[in-house]
Amino acid sequence: MQKETVYLAGKITGDIFYRSKFREAQIKLEEGGFIVVNPAILPSEGFAWEAYMRMAGAMLNECAAACFLPDWTESKGAKYEYGEAIAQGKRVFFFEEWEAAKDAEK
Repeated sequence: MQKETVYLAGKITGDIFYRSKFREAQIKLEEGGFIVVNPAILPSEGFAWEAYMRMAGAMLNECAAACFLPDWTESKGAKYEYGEAIAQGKRVFFFEEWEAAKDAEK
């Protein structure tokens, strides 16, 4: 069975700990069997917000699903990504709910 590709979305702008937050979620999702595309690996400076959104949008476009971190509603970009994922008919799920379900299986 082929692993599902998933785009990881959440608040980046204004969160000084975003890289570790995204990395921890990425590791858990990978352990859960996903191939994770993580926008937090992009350089933290050098591009306008709109450029970051175009790059992240390209990443999202190539994934079958999108997973949203708990703080995604605090992010203008992640809210936009949510709308894009829904419009593209991607499977959308929320990290906290996914993690709780995985823990319940143990």
